[in-house]
Amino acid sequence: MNAPRRSLLFGASALPLFAIRAAQAQSAVNVTIASSHPVANYWVSNMKNVFQPEVDKHLRDNGNTHRINWREAYGGTLYRFQDTMEAVRDNITDIGYVGTLWEGSTMPLQNVTYFTPFATGDHGVVANAFERLNETVPAIRQNWEGLNMIPLSSYITDTYHIWSNFPVRTLDDLRNRKISAPGTSANWLTGTGATPVDGALTTYYTDIQTGVSEGALSFFVGILPTRVYEVAKYITKCDVGAMYVGGIAVNRQRFGRYPEPVRAALVAAGKISTQKHIEDVSARVAASEAEMVQKGAIVTTLPAAERERWIRGLPNIARTWVDSSGPASRDVLTAYFAAIRAAGQTPGRNWDREVTA
Repeated sequence: MNAPRRSLLFGASALPLFAIRAAQAQSAVNVTIASSHPVANYWVSNMKNVFQPEVDKHLRDNGNTHRINWREAYGGTLYRFQDTMEAVRDNITDIGYVGTLWEGSTMPLQNVTYFTPFATGDHGVVANAFERLNETVPAIRQNWEGLNMIPLSSYITDTYHIWSNFPVRTLDDLRNRKISAPGTSANWLTGTGATPVDGALTTYYTDIQTGVSEGALSFFVGILPTRVYEVAKYITKCDVGAMYVGGIAVNRQRFGRYPEPVRAALVAAGKISTQKHIEDVSARVAASEAEMVQKGAIVTTLPAAERERWIRGLPNIARTWVDSSGPASRDVLTAYFAAIRAAGQTPGRNWDREVTA
């Protein structure tokens, strides 16, 4: 009677001891991960719900010798959206979302999409193009490294359209209208007769409601949480293009100090995060449009001839970007459009050929 009982007790106690020893064999690595936006933002949601779990999974599946002690600082608790690059560069956070769209002067090469509207509306093509550009174009890689960062993933917007409080049937309907188009996107309205108004997703609703503007150039996934469709119920699909906006990056010095298995896990998780981000955006676009229509939005498509008229009426803004972004900008432009065409896409305007001709 006693022997079986002792054996049972031994077996019950040995299992926890094994688990304890396995846990002790792991090396804990402290990593701060942060963002200027809350987890409700779809870029940041990807960090929290895809990137972090994928890092943990990769470590478990490949030796289980290290684990991450995540120190989360989402929602702007460490820095504002204007400081995403500096936060990672200066190691305020080890890993963070770096918004290249806010870094026109320090990261001009990564902003090529904003100077080549109508290149492609396929956000997956844009994201995958930048996965390659960040690795293969020396000037882009050197720019990241010079700012003490290593990119791990690529984030994008879905393609841009027009939300307005008036119907847009032809390009002439935009004449003398005030359209919210902040930053570089203001250039996209050149030649349409519309007046661009500065602003942001957070200001569009009030601006349109109060008459500061009469509409906005934006994208479905960004517009949905702002409820802009309530004050600008006319949605005119015109496929101005999907945009690259940055991605998850890690401080280069910190990355170099991590154990090799942790470095490998971060790189692998970053690539998975990009692909999951593409899928997530695709699902969100369809869901966003359906919800807006259900709530009263009226969706139309700008006639192809009018869209072509818009494209041809634009000045050569790509050349302006090339002239102000250094000698490597031509290589970036060429590589970006080569990636678009290699994916089977036909650019609405061949900006690369106009600049290099």
